[in-house]
Amino acid sequence: MELSLTTPALLFPAISLLLLAYTNRFLALANLIRSLKSQYAQNRNPNLLGQISNLRKRIILVRNMQACAIMGFLICVLSMWLLYNEEMLIAKYAFGASLLLLMISLVLSFWETQISVHALEIELSDLEEIILGDKAKK
Repeated sequence: MELSLTTPALLFPAISLLLLAYTNRFLALANLIRSLKSQYAQNRNPNLLGQISNLRKRIILVRNMQACAIMGFLICVLSMWLLYNEEMLIAKYAFGASLLLLMISLVLSFWETQISVHALEIELSDLEEIILGDKAKK
């Protein structure tokens, strides 16, 4: 396989957008955690503890997603530097490692999304129970 200086450079826009999406996800989770913390301080609702535990898992996954993407980005830059210095074999391995880290990041993202969807399904089922209970009262 022929690896030129432009091949790793093709990943730069994708990695940048990926990191932006991960940062937005992190900020949304941080806001939700702060909101749930204040709700729990007021109500001491034990149901919120399950949500907070779920959010703890998700925030750790997002941190790991970001770490893998950042390391992938750094190694991609390293592979470009190695290509510039005509260290072809090492550059190929570095580029392969950067692709592997990006794949791990995407798998973690998929896992975090599955946890998020499961949490939303629980919220919807609780809402359906409330709605059905209100209709039964009427």
